[in-house]
Parts: sequence; structure tokens; C-alpha cells
Amino acid sequence: MQVNASEATRQIYWNISHIWLMYVLFLVALAIAVWGLYRRWAQWRQGAPLARFDHPLARLGLLWRQGLLQVRTARDRYAGFLHRFIFGGWIVLLLATTVVALDADLGLPIMRGLFYLVFQSFLTDLAGALVLVGLLMAAGRRWLVRPPTLVYSSEATGLLLLLMAILGTGFLVEGARIAATGDPWAAWSPFGHLAAWLMAPAVGSVEALRSFHRVIWWVHLALSFGLIAWLPYTKLMHVLTGPLNIYTASLEPVGAALKPVSFEENTTFGVNALGSFTWKDLLDADACTECGRCTAACPANTAGKDLSPRDLILGLRTLLARPEKGAAIIDALPATARERLWQCTTCAACMEACPVLVEQMPKIVDLRRYLVMEEADFPESMQEAITSLESRNHPFRGTQASRLDWADGLELPGLEAVAEAEVLLWVGCSGALVERNQKAVRATAQLLAKAGVSFAVLGRDERCCGDPARRIGNEFLFESLARENIAAFQARGVRQIVTACPHCFNTLRHEYPRLGSTCEVRHHSEFLQGLVAEGRLQPGTLPGRSLAYHDPCYLGRHNGIYDAPRQLLQSVPGLELRELPRCGPSGFCCGGGGGLSFTEEPPAQRVSRVRSEEILETGVDLVAVGCPFCMSMLEDGINAGRGERDVRVLDLSEVLLQSMG
Repeated sequence: MQVNASEATRQIYWNISHIWLMYVLFLVALAIAVWGLYRRWAQWRQGAPLARFDHPLARLGLLWRQGLLQVRTARDRYAGFLHRFIFGGWIVLLLATTVVALDADLGLPIMRGLFYLVFQSFLTDLAGALVLVGLLMAAGRRWLVRPPTLVYSSEATGLLLLLMAILGTGFLVEGARIAATGDPWAAWSPFGHLAAWLMAPAVGSVEALRSFHRVIWWVHLALSFGLIAWLPYTKLMHVLTGPLNIYTASLEPVGAALKPVSFEENTTFGVNALGSFTWKDLLDADACTECGRCTAACPANTAGKDLSPRDLILGLRTLLARPEKGAAIIDALPATARERLWQCTTCAACMEACPVLVEQMPKIVDLRRYLVMEEADFPESMQEAITSLESRNHPFRGTQASRLDWADGLELPGLEAVAEAEVLLWVGCSGALVERNQKAVRATAQLLAKAGVSFAVLGRDERCCGDPARRIGNEFLFESLARENIAAFQARGVRQIVTACPHCFNTLRHEYPRLGSTCEVRHHSEFLQGLVAEGRLQPGTLPGRSLAYHDPCYLGRHNGIYDAPRQLLQSVPGLELRELPRCGPSGFCCGGGGGLSFTEEPPAQRVSRVRSEEILETGVDLVAVGCPFCMSMLEDGINAGRGERDVRVLDLSEVLLQSMG
């Protein structure tokens, strides 16, 4: 007999009576869920205001990439597949449930014909199967593989079992209906059809199938409504807070993530209470998926230190539910937890790894600010750097070098020529005062001269940009140094700045404009690459040399500059460029940021050791860097581990200059 596909449909709520009870249970579950959501919203409202709903199109694009396509989640292939199966499948199931409600409750005849067969039967059946596969993959990962990055709790186990039960009972309901009614369209529901085929002999008669269907339907309903009611009180809340957190994420580069402090309006500085964070910071705590990717990416944790960005965020979540503790966060931290705050290199690897765009690093700096500016409680070596900044405008203790020693033997314009110069070469403290880095600054100056670039320096009038002070937590000192430098720029008519230090670059580019600077700021890798592209510099050859490029955190992750340094190196004929295992956005820190360059650490826990070992394993002859802090940290690490091999660390400018003879 030929069957007309346009007639395809099924009876909604077949075999079920007392449908009114379903609506009562749904309203009860919804009320419990709404109360839970309200409590969360009230907790976020403790935080300070922050504008994060501007540029809706850009935010929707972010939500599309990271929320729906789950680009970051997919970096871990296994976890990426299971999350996409579960997430995508649940969306289809939710749409299918909505279609049923529209047809049954509003009388819209949409569960008919090909739409019913293709979407409501086949695709919905496939989606349910994919969700079940994803849940089984998650169970295998959580119960068998047990990666150390996950948080293991009875709640997580209960949620996983509940979701499996909902999917399993759903297929049983469908199978019982198909078996009892002899549904002519059963082939369009392959997994429900399979359940019917397995179930019919076991259950027996049609009447037994009807009774089984009726019981399992109400069980399925109770489990589903139970999930709705429970969801806002569990870690599964991230299915709602995650997309919201992605939509309200910062659209600025990571390098602009630190919020300024108002010394006129505030009576205390830094963060010691939940109310001192912004509402977005508190939303971050609820959005955390507990996946541990931030901790796995953290260089301090990788090097064997105790810092865990995930545990920091989860600690804030715990405090949200305990307002008496949240009123004094620092006081609630044990001494060991305080010490962990000073292990952060501010590299932002945690922020880059997070699938829901939690902003961990700025919170660490906010807590540091309180410890530094309110309690003066921070590591002694960092205190010495701050003291040197206050008295000598640079962070290096005991340094006697002049800020112009690096230029001995070079012909540079005098200070009076700054206003007429094409660019101001910002040397930075490390470039001016650390002997090894002076060579890199000399190379940069020589290349600018070869290209015919008119440039000048501030010389002895150049002060620290303030980056170490700000990352350590002394915001007042940072602002003082910044205002003095900005005044110097304005007095001399500086329009464009070029610097070889990514930390100075980031500070001058993103943080100075908030204080009135209008200068265009470029990293020397961008500027030199532009000179090569214009033909103003002609690279020579370095035949037979292999080189690895180390991405500085403050150039790459903080500012998204990955191509210019590589293009500059690739312009040198004969040079073989090898990428490190962790490079680009996933690059690994040298260990020198966040004030860590001024501390003494146990050799076994040095981030530079981990990175240097990774570099040496590539077998390269040269390591190129674009940062004076990376130069110092990696040169020490590589010299300690290279043995008899000759492996040299060079700045990008030194590589280019060497190629030119």
C-alpha cells in the first residue's frame, strides 16, 4: 500500500490522561528555577557597574564563535566532540519540544508531513542519540580516564546520571508508543524504532506496552522537570551563564584588561570584598565550567607552583553564597593562598584557554592591589623593585648604568630634536639598564639608521613606563610615572613611538590613552617588518641556521601580534623557522611578567626552565625573541640546560642586523 507522506503525524499525548497535572508540575519546577536564577542575579548585583552590552553585533559574533560553534572547547578534540554532541543535541531536542507545545497548546498544525518526518522524527531522534553518546563519552572521561584538570564531585556525578536517565527514558517512551501503535512512520525514528524492536518481546502485549508507556512517560516528565528546577543551583547553570558571559566579555585586547583605579572617589584601593569587583567579575564565577583548562594552561602551575586560576574563580563562587566571608576576601584567604597571588606572571594564558571567556588575570591583579596599597603585604624582592621605581624611576636594584650607556659609540640626535623626529625610540628600563638587552636596543637603533628613519630618544628624561608597578599592584605609582612620561611626550611633540619591549608597548598603547596620551605606539617587530616590506631594509642571508621564535605574552596574547615577527624572520634567506609546540595564542610564558623578573625562585619551579627545555628539544641553533624580559629569562634557562650545544638567544633586531653583516 502506498502511503502519502503529507499525512504523516502522530497523536500528541497519546495514552496520557490528566494532562493538567503536567502543567502544574511544570509551573512548580519553573518557579523553583526562577527563584534560583533570581538569587544568582541578586548575587551579581553586589558588584560594581560595568558597561558590557555595547556593540551588540560584535558580541553576537563572539557568541556565535565561542558559544554555538564552541571554537575554544574544540581545541581538546575529545572534549570538543562530546560537548558539541551534548550541546547541539539538546538544542535540537529543545526546539522539538517547543514544536510539540506550539502544536498541542496553541493549535498550530505544524507536526505534519515532511517537517514531522524529517525534523520531528529523524533529526530529533538523531539528536537524542548524539546527546547520549556525548554523555557516555563524558562518563568515560570522568570515571575511567579521570584527567587531573577536572573537579570530581557527587553533584557532577548526579547531573551526569540524571541527564542519562532523561535521554534513556525518552527513548523508552518513544519505543513503547511505536511498538504499541504499530506506527507506520517508525522508520523515520531509527533509535526509537530500535527501542521498540527490543522492547516489544520483553514487555509483551499491547496493553502491557500501554501501561509501561504511561508509567515511563511520567517518570521521564518528572526527571525533566526535576532538572529544570535543580539547574540554577548546580554547576550546570553554566549552560545559561556561559553564553551570557561570552556575550558580555570584553571586546578590547587582553592588554587593556586592567581597570583603572579612581583615587578621587575610592576610600580603599584594590579588592577585598565581593562588592569591589564588578558584576561581570561575579558573573565570571558562576559561568566557570570547572573544566580546568585555565589551570592546565597556567605556566606557574605547569612549573610546579600552587597557583590555580580555576580554584581562584571557584573560591569566589563559594564566597558568593557566603556574604559574611565575601565582605573580606583577603582576610578569608590562608597565608598559602595569598602567596599564590604572587606566582601569576599575568601572561593571560588562562583567559585565552577559557571556553566561556572568564577573565581570571585581572582579578589576581585587583587582589594584589589591595595587598600592596592597603596592607603593604607583598614579596620583599618586589618591594625592592617598587622602592627603586620610587627613588630612581626604574625597577632594578643596585643598577648604576645610565639610561644612555647603550648608545655609546652611536650617533643619536639630541633631546632637542625629538619634536622633529619621525619616531621616538622608547628604550625602556630593561633595554637601557640591562647589559645584554642594551645590544638589542643598539641593533634596533642601527637598523633604523640604515633605513633612513629619523628617530630620537628621551635619554635621561625617560622613566619606567610603570608596567612593573601596575602588575605588582601599586596603581598609584604607575599613574604617577605614566603622567610624568605623558607630560614629556606632550612637551616634546611626540607623535609616534617605537619600542622593542612588549610590556612598554602594551602600557603605552592601551593604558596611557586613558590618562591623556595621543601617541601612536608600535612594536619594533611591526615597524621593522614595515621597513623591509617598503624596501628600506634589505635582509641578508643566514644560510644553514635553524631558528625558533618565542611569542612574548604581551605581544601575542595581549595584543594579537603574531604575524609581523614571523614575516620579519621569514624575510631572511637561508633561515629555517621552526614553530615551537606551544606557539601563537597557545604560546608558553617565559616567566618574567607580573613582577616575577624581580624575584628569586627555586630552580625547579621556574617557568623559564620549562620553556627552555621545550625550546632545546627542537634542536634549533637560534632562538628569536621580541622582548627584553624574555631575553633575560630564556637566556638564563637555555644556558643552564644546553650542555655542550651552542644555542644563542637573539632579539629580532639582532637576527636581522646579523643577516646584513
